[in-house]
Amino acid sequence: MASTHRPSRPTAATDPRPTPATVLDRLSRGPGRAARITHTEHLPPRAGRHAVWPDRVRTDVVAAIRAAGIEHPWEHQAVAAEHALDGTSVVVATGTASGKSLAYLAPVLTALADGAQAPNGRGATALYLAPTKALAADQRRAVRELAAPLGNAVRPAVYDGDTPVEEREWVRQYANYVLTNPDMLHRGILPAHPRWSSFLRALRYVVIDECHTYRGVFGSHVAQVLRRLRRICARYGSEPVFLLASATASDPAAAASRLTGVPVTEVVDDASPRGEVVFALWEPPLTELSGERGAPVRRTATAETADLLTDLAVQRVRTVAFVRSRRGAELIALIAQERLAAVDRSLPGRVAAYRGGYLPEERRALERALHSGELLGLAATTALELGVDVSGLDAVLIAGYPGTRASLWQQAGRAGRSGQGALAVLIARDDPLDTYLVHHPDALFRQPVEATVLDPDNPYVLAPHLCAAAAEIPLTEADLPLFGPAAPGLLPQLESAKLLRRRATAWHWTRRERAADLADIRGGGGRPVQIVEADTGRLLGTVDEAASHTAVHDGAVHLHQGRTYLVRHLDLEDSVALVEPADPPFSTTARDTTSVSILDTETEIPWGEARLCYGSVEVTNQVVSYLRRKLITGEVLGESKLDLPPRVLRTRAVWWTVTEDQLDAARINPEILGGALHAAEHASIGLLPLFATCDRWDIGGVSVPLHPDTLLPTVFVYDGHPGGAGFSERAFHTARTWLTATRDAIAACECEAGCPSCIQSPKCGNGNDPLHKRGAVRLLSHLLAGAPPE
Repeated sequence: MASTHRPSRPTAATDPRPTPATVLDRLSRGPGRAARITHTEHLPPRAGRHAVWPDRVRTDVVAAIRAAGIEHPWEHQAVAAEHALDGTSVVVATGTASGKSLAYLAPVLTALADGAQAPNGRGATALYLAPTKALAADQRRAVRELAAPLGNAVRPAVYDGDTPVEEREWVRQYANYVLTNPDMLHRGILPAHPRWSSFLRALRYVVIDECHTYRGVFGSHVAQVLRRLRRICARYGSEPVFLLASATASDPAAAASRLTGVPVTEVVDDASPRGEVVFALWEPPLTELSGERGAPVRRTATAETADLLTDLAVQRVRTVAFVRSRRGAELIALIAQERLAAVDRSLPGRVAAYRGGYLPEERRALERALHSGELLGLAATTALELGVDVSGLDAVLIAGYPGTRASLWQQAGRAGRSGQGALAVLIARDDPLDTYLVHHPDALFRQPVEATVLDPDNPYVLAPHLCAAAAEIPLTEADLPLFGPAAPGLLPQLESAKLLRRRATAWHWTRRERAADLADIRGGGGRPVQIVEADTGRLLGTVDEAASHTAVHDGAVHLHQGRTYLVRHLDLEDSVALVEPADPPFSTTARDTTSVSILDTETEIPWGEARLCYGSVEVTNQVVSYLRRKLITGEVLGESKLDLPPRVLRTRAVWWTVTEDQLDAARINPEILGGALHAAEHASIGLLPLFATCDRWDIGGVSVPLHPDTLLPTVFVYDGHPGGAGFSERAFHTARTWLTATRDAIAACECEAGCPSCIQSPKCGNGNDPLHKRGAVRLLSHLLAGAPPE
């Protein structure tokens, strides 16, 4: 259904700083607008609590901080600095814009300035790790500005894949604060540790910024990279203290300890001031369109966000709209510009897009324009979520739940960073989790953020890092406790695979190639598929082998740096996807079929007659087709078949079974059993990201009316990564709460027989057939009746 929205210029558009409540009231005017707000949360302003820096922070460092305009630290900054100076690893888990950087920079700059007085000027060094290159570059600029009064005592330098070769030797020899990322530490620094010996010998602090981003398989890999770093440092006689910064996290000390392998103290009492925040939950209306099986379709979050961004720009409210995809960011900015042109010809130029792929100078220019007020609106990907300090914003729009409460608050915290009031609006997508959240506000506002899930003991993660460690320094029995309890059992397997060889008391790397290349720390392993422009031969990028069947199959729409391509052909034998530039009016979604066999049941809990289980499974998956959907409406345009081979994955899963008696009690006959199980499976996958730090695309599921291994009706939810990623284990331990939320989400949806907001899945290989909404509610209710308390 085409939008008829037309922005109007409000009479109060010239208000210098309208209150968040006033801004929301203006947004809610217009036909049907007020009904779209399902909940409004008011977070009162909070006064800050000052403290004094510990005596051991150097006076010239305190003077440099004061010169930057910070007279006194907040209490949590001083507490964290005290722990760091005591030699205690610490994680600062406080809100966005609470000054976490200064909490670790005060002790780091003190150590570096003390060390600069050593005879060789390398008395102390520090290493900074960021999940992205952009964040490391931003931090270098911030450190240079802050440490300028200290002269040559602090020598920060970025060392990553973009660092010119001629600069790298200088960094190794002279920099005492090296800013990098886990990828470069894994591939560039640790394998070449003899060349970094003087730096590592003097390593006092390791700063891990945005540590909540290290989750799942990526976080598990980074955990093992940090253990390799600790092992090499010990060989050179150093034992660095870890300083971690995170968005507010559930049990941050435990998560940080699991990541680093050392005890970590947490600082979680946020003493920074905060202006009033008004947080609205917004559900787009149903349209006249029909989706699969005739299900009603909601207006897309993209179209709704473009409308709201337009209205906010008309009100002169400085706003960032966070969007999940680069194309979505560009689309929202374009729609807003077109609509603003109808109101005031001066306004379209004051809205822009911001995403990864822009040149650094382009991003900096956009940040400056937003900060100064020259730009009123920015449609941004998460490239703006981490670390970039943009103050002076009045409002944040979030187009779709970003996957975790941590990210939600990270994005919402971009507004009001100067202490003024702020408006945040979460616009729900047509998705079970988004729908649940806008109708269950307590799940957002009365719950702590998620536990950070990672599994360093995953053998698919651990094995290549044992090889890398042996290549760095031969591996001994004494080293094994560092790498966890699974390490001793893997060594015989690595020996039989002729990757490691035991000589005397140590295991040695036996191959000529680099051992570090065995581990793809951001992927699931396997040979990456190269994405090549067919007509020019230009390499655009790569995609993990595990994701290639769904991401770059024949006919797939592929986005790269804001440009759109169509995949002409996926060559699995040569691991190449040939693409051509295109501008199709649709997106593509792969469809697959999946079967699961149980390899080992590790834990089993009776839920009355039902059983809840966790263990190892083998998943056979085959991508069979893909859908084409309209960009704005999400309407399905068609489906195309694909001929791709099946893939086998050994991973971890949670599953539950029910008995015939339970089915009879729930009034579920054989005709609707498959649909009830299928609907419960879809909805439970959609809701799991609320309880584990995952995306629904990180997990998969299968439901079977009679499974050959259990001989009962069974629903499986499994990790989509070899060896598991910890998500299904988290699901097992929170199953009662998770499945209760699943049942409530299905029951609360206003549709008659099931829709994308409750039980339909965008990646269902069976075309969302069969599904039975009421049967799923009855089935889950009887299952939960026997669940023990958590």
